[in-house]
Amino acid sequence: MADLIVKAAVKEQLEGQNVASDFYDALDEEVATVLENAAQRAEENDRKTVQARDL
Repeated sequence: MADLIVKAAVKEQLEGQNVASDFYDALDEEVATVLENAAQRAEENDRKTVQARDL
């Protein structure tokens, strides 16, 4: 699996919170799912460009 998230950016966004090590893997999987769904929606609408509305 590709690393789709930047751990440092996640830590920065969640400043003041502790982040469990398994959180990053779970978040990466969620992001992958969102991207797959967006790409599928674009394809279903005969587009090769994924747009914000595909989210």
